[in-house]
Amino acid sequence: MAEPLPELIHEIVSDTHPEDSATVLSAVASQDDVAVATLLESLPVEHRINLWQELPRERKLDVLVEMRSDPREILIDAMSEDAWIALFADIEAEDLLELMDSLPNRIVHLAYAELDAQQQRFFREATQFDDDQVGHWLTHDLLVLPLNAKVRDGLRLIRRNVPRHCDTVFLINRSGQFSAAVKVTQLFGAPEHLPLVELIEENMSILKGTDDASSASFQVQRSGFAALPVVDDSNKLLGRLDITSASELINESYERQVMATAGMDEDEDLFSPVAKSARNRALWLGINLLTAFLASWFIGMFEATLQQVVALAVLMPVVASMGGIAGSQTLTLIVRGLALGQVSPANRRALMIKELKVGGVNGVIWALVIGIVAYFWFTDVMLGVVICLAILFNIVAAALAGVLLPIVLDKLKIDPALSGSVILTTVTDIVGFVAFLGLGTLFLL
Repeated sequence: MAEPLPELIHEIVSDTHPEDSATVLSAVASQDDVAVATLLESLPVEHRINLWQELPRERKLDVLVEMRSDPREILIDAMSEDAWIALFADIEAEDLLELMDSLPNRIVHLAYAELDAQQQRFFREATQFDDDQVGHWLTHDLLVLPLNAKVRDGLRLIRRNVPRHCDTVFLINRSGQFSAAVKVTQLFGAPEHLPLVELIEENMSILKGTDDASSASFQVQRSGFAALPVVDDSNKLLGRLDITSASELINESYERQVMATAGMDEDEDLFSPVAKSARNRALWLGINLLTAFLASWFIGMFEATLQQVVALAVLMPVVASMGGIAGSQTLTLIVRGLALGQVSPANRRALMIKELKVGGVNGVIWALVIGIVAYFWFTDVMLGVVICLAILFNIVAAALAGVLLPIVLDKLKIDPALSGSVILTTVTDIVGFVAFLGLGTLFLL
């Protein structure tokens, strides 16, 4: 039974007895490629390189493909060119596509030379598409027959080999254009002389190589098929996107969005050099500083009010915090909807009305709760009224901003997952502070 990842990390990092290394390597060997890749990413650089050097050569390429780009670049830098030549002996186009962004150009050319003619063609075709397009991530193991094939031809084909996640036979015409698909299960029990065109699937979606990779992956997940065909602009069959590749692309997309909310790259290495990590994170810290100064400037406009009513300063964080969390909830929902293609001009108005109603209901409830708490805390009725109104106004404004901001940013071709939270926090802070301090100036002085 494979050991859990935390135990392996502990054994490797705390291992001070060389005689125990064989036991650790045996435990690592029992892990699959994804688990070994995750283990390597979890180790400090020195231990990572040591373990990498101990891995069998035949496993290294598969493990490297499963790693994120930043941590594997450290291993790439630690390898000699002779080691790369040995590693590329059995490389395929799909592996090289995954690794090419992490490899120096000379190493990419070296690996490309090791591919056979067919794999070189697959690689060239894939690199014509951007890495956010489905044509870049195709699988080329297909069950393909001509349009005039019969059931006996299909049975003969699947006896030879059925690739992973391949539940359909694709039919093409003489020009190599995709025409139809037949479920493999339809072949069993059908008369052998029956043309395959009489068994075709009517509801199979067809993907284009230029389609967005995330959207295409969702189509595969919802299709009911193990893979969907991918064609070029002239309908020529390029390959297929299978359920495993689709799931990996979706997971990467979600991880990218999660990391982007903190202004970070999804490939960030746990143990990347301090200078590199600091440089990567400095930009958004600087942007956040500017927005913080902007909020502080608005607060400074009410300096006289704060000097006379100290309770306002005590309660200010409550107003900003409530608006921030309400806005982030709406923002997260809309960003997900945009990513899934669920938000369109047709439903934006209804979505905005719904979120404003949610903001209004929560605003009223929590405004009353916080207003009552403020009254008993400071024994001041008007202070309770002021914070009650400010909370209500800020939560409703946060809901409105949470809907509009990601839609506007998406229109401007700016990733809302990356910059939306920073802008939203600034908006809710400023609106909350101005509403609270403005009302305080009006009613308390």
